Amino acid sequence: MIEPFGVPFLARALAELALLAVICGPVSVFVFARRLSFVSDALTHTVFPGVVVGFLAGGVEGIFAGALVAAVVTAVALTLLTRGGALSDDASTAVVLTAMFSIGVALVSRRSSYTSDLTTFLFGRLLTVTPRQLAETAVLAVVILGLLLIGARAMIFRAFDPAGAAAAGYRIVGLDLWLNLVVALVVVAAVRAVGTILVVALLIVPAAAARMITSRLLVMAAIGTGLILLAGYGGLLASWTASVDYGFALTSASAVVLVLVFAYLALLPFRTRTRPASTGRSPHELVG
Repeated sequence: MIEPFGVPFLARALAELALLAVICGPVSVFVFARRLSFVSDALTHTVFPGVVVGFLAGGVEGIFAGALVAAVVTAVALTLLTRGGALSDDASTAVVLTAMFSIGVALVSRRSSYTSDLTTFLFGRLLTVTPRQLAETAVLAVVILGLLLIGARAMIFRAFDPAGAAAAGYRIVGLDLWLNLVVALVVVAAVRAVGTILVVALLIVPAAAARMITSRLLVMAAIGTGLILLAGYGGLLASWTASVDYGFALTSASAVVLVLVFAYLALLPFRTRTRPASTGRSPHELVG
């Protein structure tokens, strides 16, 4: 149960997932509360051209900078497009998603190693995480948690009572941009390890699973973090066992996501025992 993690590359993969759990657990609660699953999915796809450009310009080490620029640009663009209400959130998100993802595919298709590169960008390489990548993820984790601590109460207020938040003097557009940037930074932190496709599971499934057994946001964040940690350990162990003991190729990132989804399914029978998070509860009660 523990021996496989004595292998350096597997230990680094588990450390990377632990860092991602610390940030994805809390952020997934805000995504769930704001019903931003589609926006989160869009951000994971719109980062793709930045990943490709970063790789073409600086190799593997350039992916981080490329993803960061693309994520910030996308977060700002989505916020501005929905600001005036001329386009619905879904329409704006769909336009940005399709445009950015198509640009990424067009760029990567010009390389002779198109198939292998596309697979790497979409599904990540969890087992090739380097100490430098771990350090970069740790720095992003500190920044993300800091942003959450500063803006948490205001963003929760905006999630459950937008009109009240505006009346209280909060700038709704600013809060939307704040949350979009936080989600974008999470995508940047996770994209090299689990790819632009699977990272959406880390942003949506934890809070959705935790909601089955509680409506308290802090408890949901803690449970979501724990679920990602367990999924990380279980997925890596399953991938190692399948590949080494049985000769069955099971990618590590996919195994982690499958374990996380299995946890969600296992908690489904408990969903009728909790009340909806927005029914008769104030934002302050939900946090506590």
